[in-house]
Amino acid sequence: MPAPSTNRLSLTDLAGLAELPPRTIRFWIDQGLVPRPEGVRRGAWYTAEHLDAVLTIRRWQQAGLSLERIGELLAGAPADVPPRPRGPGTLEVWSHAVVADGIELTIEPSRAGLSPEQLRALFRGVTALYEEIRENDDND
Repeated sequence: MPAPSTNRLSLTDLAGLAELPPRTIRFWIDQGLVPRPEGVRRGAWYTAEHLDAVLTIRRWQQAGLSLERIGELLAGAPADVPPRPRGPGTLEVWSHAVVADGIELTIEPSRAGLSPEQLRALFRGVTALYEEIRENDDND
């Protein structure tokens, strides 16, 4: 199944990309933490900006911040967000992007602090650099 476009996402697609239940996102919208979707009712859709907002809130929650504090930060309060502590029992989900046989880019999206578009750009850049190195090696 192809990856959903970040131009127009359904709530299900947004929730899947953010690794959250749809009802959590709906709650955050009701609380004013995430902007309302574009369009109305069943025709409503979400954008990359919605995804960025949801991932930011998730990252801040994982760092131990309350939704109240997250609301303050989103309203413009200073953003001294501590890094998420790591220790025994910490559960992290890592993404593995294969550049070539034997070369893998490993990323923990919430710790990397990059948007999905930035992660894709990073992967494209690493892949292009690998191909350039291979071509230069073949030409020597």
